Amino acid sequence: MKDYVLELCASQKSFNAKLNLMREYLQAYVLKILHEEGFFRSNAFLGGTALRFLYGLPRFSEDLGFSLEKKESSPFDKVLGKIKQELTLAGYDVSISYRGPKNVKMAAVRFEKLMHEAGLSPLKDQRFSVKLEIDTNPPKGAGLRTQIVNKYFPIAFLSHDLNSLFAGKLIALLARRYTKGRDFFDLSWYLSRWKDLSPNMALLANGLRQASWQGTPPTDSTWRETIHQVVKRADWKRVGKDVENFLENPNDLNVFTQENILQLLQAMRTEA
Repeated sequence: MKDYVLELCASQKSFNAKLNLMREYLQAYVLKILHEEGFFRSNAFLGGTALRFLYGLPRFSEDLGFSLEKKESSPFDKVLGKIKQELTLAGYDVSISYRGPKNVKMAAVRFEKLMHEAGLSPLKDQRFSVKLEIDTNPPKGAGLRTQIVNKYFPIAFLSHDLNSLFAGKLIALLARRYTKGRDFFDLSWYLSRWKDLSPNMALLANGLRQASWQGTPPTDSTWRETIHQVVKRADWKRVGKDVENFLENPNDLNVFTQENILQLLQAMRTEA
């Protein structure tokens, strides 16, 4: 199994392409194990990685994000033990760190020596991690759906529905205390792919309240203007720098511009 991920890396030319493909394959492997352990009976897949696996978002993502939607079917530390066991049997040298119980459970699956073996680092002891986060107290109101995806492995995911995933992205844009360019890229992708998409307003309101956001709560008729102001104020050099290493096609930066996103929002405001 480890030979396959090394072959994937060898098939790519640039450092970023090798790293992103290796990360994505290992994410898929971890998701496969989670699926087999019944993890998705209780937890919903969300965030940027969910958008890529479920809807083909044209950028790579670093972390695996989940929200606990039902009573936990199996203790998380037991699931992590299974991940370590399965990856070890597949030929990987792994260790796992875990922090919990808190509102957000966090774990990191660390791969020893893999960066060196894949030709990504001259250092034999440089580690590579796949991180997992579970929000055990998510805001209420998300719509749920189950989707089957075959990306490296066939997996059935419980996830937030599209309107709820979009609401989650708007919560990140409004409540995050720092600029994350990937949030803005995902926004542009949503707006260009689904021009009539609206957020799950109940989830949006509950999420902003839980994040102690101080602005006026957006409504069906005002969320476009609220997000328009966020995009207009953003430092676009910082936005581009954050997202450029994660793009499937680096030329997307030529389309992913502040002006284009503002035009998409303006068109939606006019139509609304």
